[in-house]
Amino acid sequence: MTALRLVHFADLHLGIELHGSPDPATGLSSRVQDFLRAFDAVIDYAVSERVDAVLFAGDAFKNRDPNPTLQRAFAERIRRLTEAAIPTVLLVGNHDLPIAQSRATPMDIYQALGIPGIYVARDIRRLLIPLREGQLQVVTLPWIPLNRSLANDEIRSLDREEIERRFRLAVSLGVQEALKELDPAIPAVFLGHLSLEGAKVGGERSIMLGLDPFFSTVELGLHESPLDYVALGHIHRHQVVAGRPPVVYAGSLERVDFGEEDEPKGFVVVEIGPGRYPEREVKWEFRPVPARSFYTLRVKVSGEEPMASIARAIERNARAISGAIVRVFLELEPEQVDQIRLNDVRRALQEHGAAHVAAIVRETDRMTRPRVEIRPEEATDPVTMLQRWVDLHDLPDDRKRQIIERGRELIQRARETSASSS
Repeated sequence: MTALRLVHFADLHLGIELHGSPDPATGLSSRVQDFLRAFDAVIDYAVSERVDAVLFAGDAFKNRDPNPTLQRAFAERIRRLTEAAIPTVLLVGNHDLPIAQSRATPMDIYQALGIPGIYVARDIRRLLIPLREGQLQVVTLPWIPLNRSLANDEIRSLDREEIERRFRLAVSLGVQEALKELDPAIPAVFLGHLSLEGAKVGGERSIMLGLDPFFSTVELGLHESPLDYVALGHIHRHQVVAGRPPVVYAGSLERVDFGEEDEPKGFVVVEIGPGRYPEREVKWEFRPVPARSFYTLRVKVSGEEPMASIARAIERNARAISGAIVRVFLELEPEQVDQIRLNDVRRALQEHGAAHVAAIVRETDRMTRPRVEIRPEEATDPVTMLQRWVDLHDLPDDRKRQIIERGRELIQRARETSASSS
């Protein structure tokens, strides 16, 4: 048997439109096209290199109810994998889950149609997948919401710490039972959508729903099982959490906001050698995709001609601005505020190739209230409005993420309460 080559990617979040503008030719947001371009890079590689399998670690869409256009775009790319006879596992992430457990996820249609080679993983289980040569074992851990353990009044009366303890125990026991089914003679991968202890959280805190329980590799039993590779999703920052077996977050394919400004984006190619566990050699490589760049320009405005000073700063940073989603912070003296022509600053950024101007913030010792354009469709989305408000304030990134995370938790809780009462 020859070595197996797998593609591991995660957190597509198709449908995010923040910091984009409509494209008249397609009717799609420019940001949706950015996410599809990154997705295409994964599919192109998998098909052209004829990999043995593709593992998607969850969060296909921005939310649980993607519109038909987005679903079609996703399906067109999955079809390319089926036409190339590449087995594909689609793990359900937290953004894919409906409020009611009995309702379908956006990916359940692939299972209902019985499309050969497409496996939708909505529960903890061991999959045995036939390949062109040999087989692959995949133990799946989709996103399991914490409130699934709140099924009776006894549990509802417990404090959150005890509820989380019981939840983690139940999930860990389920994973361990699935891991017991692994055959050391067959290559094996764990595919999970979760927060793992030791991982560094990135900008995705701004789009996580609720508070995450963190699991450890020990309680899940990953190191004691004949696993060759652990493929994870949910945390957007690409990173290696442990080395044997390699425990790897692929990271998201596209940048969501400025919290991910400096993070590389891409997917992972995994090669598992022949033989029995633990003699099988495992190699992996991170492959970047052409993700949209985000760029923050900070200008300390000097001189008697503030606009000329800003123009020089833009010119000096033209290379970073070109093709990027840009925000600008202008450090001004109070008497300079009235001399700043925001439309001219925006125009200069666009002339130097900015894909989108997210915000232009004037900062003085006596902070003036910044103004920002709000499109009608954004005004109806409280999460987007919160994100825009945070972007206008020069806060530490960690503080911004905390504000957005807490806001999303409250908004999500309000939506679920409204849905359950309707």
